[in-house]
Amino acid sequence: MRALFVHRNMPGQFKHIARYLAERGHQVAFITRRDDRELKGVVRLTYPATREVKKETHPYLRSVEDAVLHGQAVVRVCQQLEAKGFIPDLMVGHPGWGETLFLKDIFPKSPLISYSEYFFEPDGPMTSFDPEKPQTLNGACHLRISNSHLHIAHSIADLGWSATEWQRSTYPEWARKNIRTVFDGIDVEHVKRNPNASFTLDDGRVLTKDDEVITYVARNLEPVRGFPTFMRALPAILKGRPNATVLVMGGDEVSYGVGGSNTKWREKMLEEVELPEGRVHFLGQRTYGEYLSVLSISSLHLYLTYPFVLSWSLMEALSMGCFIVASNTTPVLEVVRDKENGLFTDFFDPAKVADDVLAAMEYPDKQRLRDNARATIVDNYALPLCLEKQLGLFREATGKDW
Repeated sequence: MRALFVHRNMPGQFKHIARYLAERGHQVAFITRRDDRELKGVVRLTYPATREVKKETHPYLRSVEDAVLHGQAVVRVCQQLEAKGFIPDLMVGHPGWGETLFLKDIFPKSPLISYSEYFFEPDGPMTSFDPEKPQTLNGACHLRISNSHLHIAHSIADLGWSATEWQRSTYPEWARKNIRTVFDGIDVEHVKRNPNASFTLDDGRVLTKDDEVITYVARNLEPVRGFPTFMRALPAILKGRPNATVLVMGGDEVSYGVGGSNTKWREKMLEEVELPEGRVHFLGQRTYGEYLSVLSISSLHLYLTYPFVLSWSLMEALSMGCFIVASNTTPVLEVVRDKENGLFTDFFDPAKVADDVLAAMEYPDKQRLRDNARATIVDNYALPLCLEKQLGLFREATGKDW
């Protein structure tokens, strides 16, 4: 059969299932903006960068115009597929950039699954979370309109697909009833602790599991992932653990939310917080292998997040058997259980985070929590389990056996 995946940043959440379908002999095409990604057996089709949104467009409508431009670009690629006789038996797409808006107009008989990652609402869990950043009337009105392409995308989809039950819960009831919860999947045979791992710092020092290493990982260092709280907690943590080295992995861009007044959050926080020289190392964005090495040598892994999409890094840290201290925010509660496979702390309180990390470093039963963390992923989120559930989702959408 023929499957069409659409995601601006190929492969996104579809890496494992797209490759798996190709391995099973299905014809798989992938429409994306990326021209630097490949999946074995998958035909990649790229669309050119869309024009910029016009400056005179109303601010509320800029994201809508951008979504329409992305949708049109994808349609042009679909027309090429149609001309070659490729009519998909199933379409799976991420609606976030508008790419799926017109898929049902060019392939009306092809079932469409919309990847339901997160639904922004003016009074939603993320927008009402931070008391220091209350929602404004203008912000609420802006969000209601700028979110309209997600309304359209889910209204035309045959089914939705959320990675976690909490993500599904962010959608309105009319959309939620058609959304199924299936995680992307963790390759637990690859994402597991390597007892012989090491990591070499820029100063030449080599760290191993025998060193005291505190880790923090995010795609980018920003408030949504608790970076300011983490930084403000560090002085007390370092004072209380004089032998600890802190490894911070993440870029300086903004993945979610707003930036720090045109200042990188790392620079902003380093101006605010004084750290002892040579004990905190900002690694930037590294290779996947280096990332796994960092998690392998971690003595304690700190994860903080707004009520937002769970990071793959948390799930992979669990799979690695990391000793985890995490914020007790709602999406985390779905996978981390206090004193069972991790320990909880408070997102907003740097002093509490520092106290909890220092107490955790003396926790008497670390290995039990590490083992349970690994088991959480192996038993519930391992790739073979998730792939079979995804195939079940595809069967439901198409009535065909994948």
